[in-house]
Amino acid sequence: MEGNRRFAQYAWGVVAANVAVILWGAFVRATGSGAGCGDHWPLCNGEVIPRAEQIETLIEFSHRVTSGLALLAVVALLIWALRAFPKGHIARKAAVASMALMILEALIGAALVLLQYVAFNISVGRAIWMAAHLVNTLLLLAALVLTAWWGQGGRALRLRGQGLVGWSLLLAMVGMLVLSMSGAITALGDTLVITGGISPAEHALVATLVELRILHPIIAFVVGALVVGAAWIVIQRRIDSGAQRVGRLVIALYIAQLLIGSLNVALRAPVWLQLVHLAFTCVIWILLVTLAAQALATDEAAKVGEQQRLASFGRSTSAQQL
Repeated sequence: MEGNRRFAQYAWGVVAANVAVILWGAFVRATGSGAGCGDHWPLCNGEVIPRAEQIETLIEFSHRVTSGLALLAVVALLIWALRAFPKGHIARKAAVASMALMILEALIGAALVLLQYVAFNISVGRAIWMAAHLVNTLLLLAALVLTAWWGQGGRALRLRGQGLVGWSLLLAMVGMLVLSMSGAITALGDTLVITGGISPAEHALVATLVELRILHPIIAFVVGALVVGAAWIVIQRRIDSGAQRVGRLVIALYIAQLLIGSLNVALRAPVWLQLVHLAFTCVIWILLVTLAAQALATDEAAKVGEQQRLASFGRSTSAQQL
């Protein structure tokens, strides 16, 4: 499939920019700055450009500015995709999906502000919305990654006939989404207890969030088995050197992520380490999506046939040399 190098470079830049916005959003949550603009949206404290009398206002307003710029970047990505690729091209479809998920991302962010699910708000609704927010964020990243991948000439996915490779990657990706929801709830508990100074003895929901914290590392190890297993299966069953390199990188980074998570617990979740933890999550997710795009571009039967032809060619070459 023919690609567009300049478009792909821009698309990967949009992916990187969105990771930066995600990390800044986590900083807003971790520092309890989500109410820095009050319950106003899209205005900040009723103003287009607010007077930053408090550091929380500056942090939240800067996040809104960067989120707005990320939205404009995706708008430009969509326009470019529609102009650069013919009708029906897979990169155009991925760009449309990116735009839809970006709009949904903005709406979820607005809902969190308008519903006042920010700062040190304690409610079940906030936990649900935060979990949904992170899932949509990862889906947005996946759409942007696929836009870049297909924009640079990557082949379209073939979901049929993938066998164990397809199922293992599906389970790994679903597991990552479940893990992200668990992580969002755990991060909320850390914000309320560590940053907000709210004692679990003072509020039943905070006590529940603290009790649920043990589930996140358990889920992380289970999902780790799925992710590492999927990457290993791709390494064993796909002869593409690019897919094998990405698979090895996924395994290495996930092991490192488990160590970072353990350190995060031991140090009682300092803000900087929370951001590092989330950054690794984003990178692992991006690589996992890329791995799936590479491994599922050809069906299992075709790969088996290719391996057999290569083996046959190798045997015939050896026989000629003898």
